[in-house]
Amino acid sequence: MRVRIKICCIATPEEAMLAIRLGADALGLVAAMPSGPGPISDDAIAEITALVPPPVATFMLTAETTAEAIAAHIDRTGPSTVQIVSHIAPEESRALMTLRPDIRRVQVIHVEDRGALDLIPHYAPFVHAFLLDSGRPGASVPELGGTGRPHDWSISRDFVAASPRPVFLAGGLTAGNVRQAVEQVRPFGLDLCSGVRTDGKLDEVKLRAFMRAANGS
Repeated sequence: MRVRIKICCIATPEEAMLAIRLGADALGLVAAMPSGPGPISDDAIAEITALVPPPVATFMLTAETTAEAIAAHIDRTGPSTVQIVSHIAPEESRALMTLRPDIRRVQVIHVEDRGALDLIPHYAPFVHAFLLDSGRPGASVPELGGTGRPHDWSISRDFVAASPRPVFLAGGLTAGNVRQAVEQVRPFGLDLCSGVRTDGKLDEVKLRAFMRAANGS
């Protein structure tokens, strides 16, 4: 099965069109975060989501933690998918499913240890997919993504095997390690930001190299 590719930290309509032209299946649009690269305003996110043609998905990354606040954030930005970057209470995940059944919901799991697998049953009934990342939500300044660090892919592999939902893999992916990641973890999709950027800008050369490597060409 072809691995899907989501390019995150999209900052402008021009970056969005470049990523789409080079084969991205989805774009990640980062709203306000406590740390990490790539946040843009809600107005900028709404401008980009309005431009992106189907079937390309638009993932709005939100740090909100309640169903009502997440639903309001969706309404302001207009994405096809919401990526919830905090380990929210499962009851809030359930409530969001009721509030916004029309929006695809992706729950980020920060893989710090094998306890990540214990979160599968908490969220699987209420989301369409998981995304495994390398954040540290309990740090003094929470890291909720965009770290550029790989995590333990043996845990990710076991998560994919145990999950009833599709799983995206994120965290330190580059053209140099993506084939190993795909072969070891067998994710549904890949998600990356810093690995295809130079001086904070989407780098066409790096993105082309990543796409070739991810698809084994």
